[in-house]
Amino acid sequence: HHSSLLLYLRKNEPIRLSFETPFDSELPFFSPSYRTMASHIVGYPRMGPKRELKFALESFWDGKSSAEDLQNVSADLRSSIWKQMSDVGIKYIPSNTFSYYDQVLDTTTMLGAVPPRYNWNGGEIGFDTYFSMARGNASVPAMEMTKWFDTNYHFIVPELGPDVKFSYASHKAVNEYKEAKALGVDTVPVFVGPVSYLLLSKPAKGVEKTFDLLSLLDKILPVYKEVIAELKEAGATWIQFDEATLVKDLEPHQLQAFTKAYSELESTCSGLNVLVATYFADIPADAFKTLTTLPGVTGYTFDLVRGEKTLDLIKTSFPSGKYLFAGVVDGRNIWANDLAGSLSVLESLEAIVGKDKLVVSTSSSLLHTAVDLVNETKLDDEIKSWLAFAAQKVVEVNALAKALAGHKDEAFFAANAAAQASRKCSPRVNNEAVQKAAAALRGSDHRRATNVSARLDAQQKKLNLPILPTTTIGSFPQTIELRRVRREYKAKKISEEEYVKAIKEEIFKVVQLQEELDIDVLVHGEPERNDMVEYFGEQLSGFAFTANGWVQSYGSRCVKPPIIYGDVSRPKAMTVFWSTMAQEMTKRPMKGMLTGPVTILNWSFVRNDQPRFETCYQIALAIKDEVEDLEKAGITVIQIDEAALREGLPLRKAEHAFYLDWAVHSFRITNVGVLDTTQIHTHMCYSNFNDIIHSIINMDADVITIENSRSDEKLLSVFREGVKYGAGIGPGVYDIHSPRIPSMEEIADRINKMLAVLETNILWVNPDCGLKTRKYGEVKPALENMVTAAKKLRSELASAK
Repeated sequence: HHSSLLLYLRKNEPIRLSFETPFDSELPFFSPSYRTMASHIVGYPRMGPKRELKFALESFWDGKSSAEDLQNVSADLRSSIWKQMSDVGIKYIPSNTFSYYDQVLDTTTMLGAVPPRYNWNGGEIGFDTYFSMARGNASVPAMEMTKWFDTNYHFIVPELGPDVKFSYASHKAVNEYKEAKALGVDTVPVFVGPVSYLLLSKPAKGVEKTFDLLSLLDKILPVYKEVIAELKEAGATWIQFDEATLVKDLEPHQLQAFTKAYSELESTCSGLNVLVATYFADIPADAFKTLTTLPGVTGYTFDLVRGEKTLDLIKTSFPSGKYLFAGVVDGRNIWANDLAGSLSVLESLEAIVGKDKLVVSTSSSLLHTAVDLVNETKLDDEIKSWLAFAAQKVVEVNALAKALAGHKDEAFFAANAAAQASRKCSPRVNNEAVQKAAAALRGSDHRRATNVSARLDAQQKKLNLPILPTTTIGSFPQTIELRRVRREYKAKKISEEEYVKAIKEEIFKVVQLQEELDIDVLVHGEPERNDMVEYFGEQLSGFAFTANGWVQSYGSRCVKPPIIYGDVSRPKAMTVFWSTMAQEMTKRPMKGMLTGPVTILNWSFVRNDQPRFETCYQIALAIKDEVEDLEKAGITVIQIDEAALREGLPLRKAEHAFYLDWAVHSFRITNVGVLDTTQIHTHMCYSNFNDIIHSIINMDADVITIENSRSDEKLLSVFREGVKYGAGIGPGVYDIHSPRIPSMEEIADRINKMLAVLETNILWVNPDCGLKTRKYGEVKPALENMVTAAKKLRSELASAK
């Protein structure tokens, strides 16, 4: 048949081509392989390139803007993301990966699984109920928050039991699909898969801890079916279920639940292409078999960055006729992809699954990486050439898909190869002395010479603390004025003298407040610090920093991870100046505050050209120098936070021991050389600690403060089960991630629960975490109640003797 086409050449001179064959069979540009070139993004960051969603959320929570204002900002963000992917040429564009707080909480609202304490009365769930579940309110606490697999992203843990009445209570997924379609973008709606949702949940309060959450599968699938039916009616052709729990060690009955769920959904999904996504690790062989035999599933996404062994499973037993979405572009780090290496992997996969069934994808959602490198105007050109943020990764995915289809952008690939080569041989990356010092650590144990009970006796003689000593975790509220001072100093708008004066005044105010409250071990409040990792990274060699490399941690909370690009060392002391200044303001012990090596590692974008433990040992040596300088300066209590130790635990049990060995060793390296009278504290937040309690004991800290209140005292169960802990321990007595102010009675009740399972002489009283994100109007009364509760119980314990 006759077809004609108007082409514009580079000189913009039109020529008309006519031909009698179908037009896509002659011209290379219109070859079938080019037109079916397939690219996919698992998910995308929500916050916006300049944290637009964060500011809209906080304005709404503070009552400064309306729900409509928040919805408008969110709609603009969604449309810009969809347009960006569409313009690049991505074929499978995700929707429903946007969230006002968290995608697991979105699933809870879709299922109408609202705990009774929020007094939801049915109907479509609105912002009031949604944000109360996430953040708590004046009368009820928030739901538990914990880490999403081994990332620094937190999700809101569903609370489920046999009596939960599920109902279709949020039409967000369908509404967002329609919203994208109205903009001319056909998307793939993304859901937390039904089985993973249940496996990530916990039994609600009052429900037996042994309750089988998978028994609720038959109750939640009807809601999923309703959503799927609506999406089909709206015109959806693909749907994505994220079933990342498949990469964990699952029992046979848990694997059977996947088969049951997808068998049940098969008829509803008829006419739809169903994609099941896994990520973050190798998928075990039994789970791979389960996944690739699920009824009604069209394709599978695998993480081929962290899951190198998965390649072997694909090569030996990938099912014929199914789509393989190959996650070769790293969704969790910011290094530019090795395009030549990825293309080679893709070509080997193409030979197995067929050209028309291979889709280039990201290894996971890009939620875990920074948004756009374009906004980084201060990074130097060499380091910038080594990086790719989410927006650049979208381009990389499409460039690989084009190359696979025979339309390789030679200039793009050549620039990428040059950047890869420059990174390998750059003198900025390699420091031989540091490498040798870190390598020398491997064979030794690094333990303090005296056991912890003898050290605690020596420390008590020096510190003379009461029983149930009170402290806080480190940071105090960071006011707008304080942030302005730091910003102006960084921009050289105020002198160093003015800056030091302002920070000194803030420290004095924090010290005075703690003395008024009668807290026993003080902190300086960390007014000089922007972030607990970034602050240290800025003073260590081998780190680079972004202006807008923000990554969502939870809700509106974002972090700006440093980039570890080279060997790490400490040129000079980092905290001694401020800690000694603060100690001079009080006779009470002042904690020196440091971030531990494992947390600096896990909360940074880490170089991917050497094993993580080698980088961690380098950081440990730098922190060791700082610990010893603090001690020399007269600081007798030093806290080395390891908030992220649990988070780095590999998802497969077989890999736990190796990680915990080098992670715990790294912590011990930092304080092996201090005197018995120097008290070493550490802090850990939101995580399930019970399975690593023996590693926590093995860290050999003198005192550990730990999250406890939001997880409903889950931590205490490990001590009820007979684990003996001889060091000091401060399970948090109230949740600082909620604006709610706990009463004295509530805190006293929590301390009494701790006293039932812990020795009086080792128990400390403290909040769950740092107070940086709270306001003084919340902090002061909460700490007053905490100290009053501690004093009340001291007096009761004394009179009971």
